[in-house]
Amino acid sequence: MNPELAQAKRLVVKVGSSLVTNQGQGLDHAALARWVAQIAELRKLGREVILVSSGAIAEGMQRLGWKVRPSAVHELQAAAAVGQMGLIEAYESRFREHALITSQILLTHEDMADRKRYLNARSTLRTLLDLGVIPIINENDTVATDEIRVGDNDTLGALVTNLVEADVLVILTDQAGLFSADPRKDPTATLVHEARAGDPELEKIAGGAGSDIGLGGMLTKVLAAKRAARSGAHTIIASGREEQVLVRLAQGERIGTLLKAATQTLAARKQWLADHLQVRGKLMLDAGAVRALRDLRKSLLPIGVFEVAGEFERGEVVACCSPDGAEIARGLVNYNAAETRRILKTPSSEIEARLGYVDERELIHRDNLVLL
Repeated sequence: MNPELAQAKRLVVKVGSSLVTNQGQGLDHAALARWVAQIAELRKLGREVILVSSGAIAEGMQRLGWKVRPSAVHELQAAAAVGQMGLIEAYESRFREHALITSQILLTHEDMADRKRYLNARSTLRTLLDLGVIPIINENDTVATDEIRVGDNDTLGALVTNLVEADVLVILTDQAGLFSADPRKDPTATLVHEARAGDPELEKIAGGAGSDIGLGGMLTKVLAAKRAARSGAHTIIASGREEQVLVRLAQGERIGTLLKAATQTLAARKQWLADHLQVRGKLMLDAGAVRALRDLRKSLLPIGVFEVAGEFERGEVVACCSPDGAEIARGLVNYNAAETRRILKTPSSEIEARLGYVDERELIHRDNLVLL
C-alpha cells in the first residue's frame, strides 16, 4: 500500500517525451488517449491533476520533416512553436471526449524568478483547479534561451509542484524507477523502492540522459524530487509503460520509486527563493558566517563575507557559499555588488563610514534568506 499517493488530493503528473511520441517521430495519439483516460479516472476519484507534458519539439520536428533534434536555439524555438499547436490540440480533443476542460500554460524560469509573475502564475493555476479545469503545462520553448530556460520538464514539474503546493509529483518515464545502477549497463542493478528525497547518495547513483529526443535523465528526476520536497511533496518515479499506472498509484499500489519528503516545509516566500534556478552572484562566507546562518539561523552580516563574485543589484537573489565553494543558502541582497565589495569584512557599525549611507545593517536579512 502506498498511502502517500492514495491520500493525495492534488497531483502534478509529468509525462516524458518517450511516452507521448513515436520514437520522436511526432505524437503517439494512442498513448495520449491513454494518459487522458487515466487522468479522467483520477478526476472521478476526486483528485486535482496538473499535467506537465513533453512532446512539443518532437511534434514540431515531425511536422517540419526534421530527423535530428537541432542544437540551434532559434530552430528549437521554431520546432516548439509548430509542435505546441499539435500537442495541445491532441490533448484538448481527447479531454473533451471525457467532458473535461483543459487550459494551456507556458512557463519560463523568468516567470518563476520574478516575484509578481510567480504569484500571478500561482493564482491562475489555483483558480483553474478550483474551476475543475486541467492545466497542461510546458516550458515556453518558443521564447526560452539558454539563460532563462528551465531546461527540462522534470525540473518544471517540481517548480509547478511547489507553485501550487501539490501533495505528490509523479514523474513517468521509460524506466521502472530509480535503480542502484544503470540497468541498461549493469544487470545486477536493483530497484530503489523508497528513499528520502534529497539524500546525496541518490545523486551519486542516478544516471545521465538516455534519449536523443528528451533532455531529462534520472539525475534530473532525483533533483526534481529534492526540489519538490521543499514544499512537502513526495515524488514517485515510475514507468509509464505500466498498465493503468496512474490509476493504480492513486489506489495505493506501490509502483516504481517513492522519494519521500521531510515533514517540515518551507514558507512560501522562502520556497520561492529556493526555487531560483539562477542567481545573480555569489558571496563567499567565512566559517563564522556559515555557522551563524546554518546553526544559529542568523542574518548575514558584511563582516562574514570575504569575497564577491558576479554583478547584481540590490534586491536580487545571490548564493551564499562556504569557504570550500558549496552553496549553503541564497537570499535577497540589500546592497549591489559594488557596494558589497566596499563593505566586505566590515562591522555593520562601519557601513555608513564606508558608503556614506546605510540602508540595512544586514547584507541579507534572515527573513529573506533560505538555507539549502
